[in-house]
Amino acid sequence: MERDFFRNGPNHRGGRDVSFRDIVNQFNFYHVKVGRWVTAEEEQRSANLFFDALCDLQVLLSVPPVVISMHGAVALSFGTGGRLGASAHYQPTGRILALAKNAGGGSLAHEWFHAFDHYIAPKLFPDTENPMLFASRLWLQRDTFHMHPLNQRLHLAYRAVFLSPDGQDPNDYVRHCQAYDKQTGHLYYSLPEELAARAFEQGLQRQKLKNHFLVSGTLKSDAAQAGLYPDAKLSHTINEAWLSYFSALGDALER
Repeated sequence: MERDFFRNGPNHRGGRDVSFRDIVNQFNFYHVKVGRWVTAEEEQRSANLFFDALCDLQVLLSVPPVVISMHGAVALSFGTGGRLGASAHYQPTGRILALAKNAGGGSLAHEWFHAFDHYIAPKLFPDTENPMLFASRLWLQRDTFHMHPLNQRLHLAYRAVFLSPDGQDPNDYVRHCQAYDKQTGHLYYSLPEELAARAFEQGLQRQKLKNHFLVSGTLKSDAAQAGLYPDAKLSHTINEAWLSYFSALGDALER
């Protein structure tokens, strides 16, 4: 939290400080929890960073504020709990989006997509019986989905993440990550939900509106150099599909 995170977006706060309660009120998160070891100064700085990042995400996706919290289905956690070696994580039980106190910056978009991917699963596949599964994983397992104009756009976005242009084979991004996991003997980068989240966050980082607390490290990090993100051409295709979906979702909700 001592770092300065570059951003070039609008002045959402008008120069004022905000609180995590303001974030709850703005986006309708059902709960927020701040760790007991977070100082008042750290809480204030992090609340400003979260507010700006979530507002920037709303702008990038062209959606109303309630989409950011999945209509109040998601909670925020900062500087509490956590997982060993993880700067941030999404917890399906309770739908909790959590960032670590000292290392969460740049991971918010990735974890937010996990929350969305989890939330949207029963909307795309209403017959799913496992509430813990993500839509990205189910998309690879199912041949059909609930037909709806928004779901058709959603289907095209997942297809762009996983398949070749003709829709017949895994694309080079998926194949490379599968080969990487096989080489390292650790199944992670080729998990469907991780493939989708990395593709989503990188697409955001390529946009003109920049916020390094929201997303960073997808273009020049060790993981990027290892080819664990889509190349520029595929990233453009995937991002167009996601932005098309969210723009249509935003329009539908505004109507």
